[in-house]
Amino acid sequence: MFERICIATFSVYQNNKRTAINGMVEPLLSFFLPQTTELDLVDGPHPGSSTTVTKFEKHQDGIFSSGESFVAKMMSPLLTPQNQNGTQVFFKLRDFLSVFELIVRRRKKYDVFIGLESVFTLAGIILKKLGMITTVIYYVSDYSPKRYPVKRLNDIYLWLDRFCCYNADYIWDVSPAIMPARIESGIDKPRVKPCILVPNALFPNQITHLPSNKLIKNSVVFAGTFGFENGTKLAIDAFSYVAKDNSEATLHFFGGSKQLEEELRKIVLSLHLEKNVFFHGFVADAVQLSKKINKYMIGIAPYVAMPGSARWYADATKIRLYLGAGLPIVTTHVPPLGKEIREKGAGIVVQDKPKELANAITSLLADKEQYNRMRKAALAYALNNTWEETYAHALSFMYKKGK
Repeated sequence: MFERICIATFSVYQNNKRTAINGMVEPLLSFFLPQTTELDLVDGPHPGSSTTVTKFEKHQDGIFSSGESFVAKMMSPLLTPQNQNGTQVFFKLRDFLSVFELIVRRRKKYDVFIGLESVFTLAGIILKKLGMITTVIYYVSDYSPKRYPVKRLNDIYLWLDRFCCYNADYIWDVSPAIMPARIESGIDKPRVKPCILVPNALFPNQITHLPSNKLIKNSVVFAGTFGFENGTKLAIDAFSYVAKDNSEATLHFFGGSKQLEEELRKIVLSLHLEKNVFFHGFVADAVQLSKKINKYMIGIAPYVAMPGSARWYADATKIRLYLGAGLPIVTTHVPPLGKEIREKGAGIVVQDKPKELANAITSLLADKEQYNRMRKAALAYALNNTWEETYAHALSFMYKKGK
């Protein structure tokens, strides 16, 4: 039980409301609220949101209150011209200063500070040195040693990550591939603070599956962000082969923007796949999305192998979503989670080639024995993959170390 916790993270806002695209806000709140008497949240709107003003939330003894950052309001003339998706310098400065504003304003010492990504954590480290925080956690949900094509910008990014790894009390990495990538890029391993694997997970009500006889036969689903890197075009190209072997096979997309969806629809038309490929729009609520995709047979995560892509090191949330719905997985060799899923017998890993992806889908649809075996393994994996378990494991590791 903690007396006081501060979490600093980010969200995409639409119509001045937080969307489901955010930095672990719901999992962190659901786990830590019962663990503390007072929790403060610093939520910085991601560039491209409908607002640029950082939100403050306070949860104390079951009472909720909220406000906005004065610093962020004052910075609005600088933030508004940069308010488009991507890394924006003034937004980073806003995030750094907003943490100071909240903690200095509260005039209380925090037991734990959790910073999503390096700029928030940098502020927490400095405030710890000023005696206002006891333990700083650097929570890393996204990493790539070649994040930016501009060397100077990439060097700053790597320096910030290393500084946080050296000076925070603990590192929470979502993927086992992140720390080896840091070491390969030159981090001084002896200086790195204890690193704990804190993979993404599911809420219990996301673990929902249907009986086999309720599934749509020969169906495949893609749920998540559209775009070349995530393999949406690769999936459609692969389905041109799948449909030749199995004319009844269908591919269902959930997610994406209207613009990207229109581009994909043109590809579908050019390949004459109108009767095989369907688009169902973006579903913001993760629980509702889980309930919508559990009627399909296979979940695909066809990430494209791109040099420097964060997908080589990140945790693949869509794969965990599929597992919770009881779907065997077909993915490429890119996401680290794919290797674990293959070892658990819950999925197939292929190269990022349309024909290979198609062969895996076709064979899995045709082999009922293999399909049922993988489905059973997927459900078994999901049952042990909850946020409660993920964070409880992390805290157990930390406090066995004497914190």
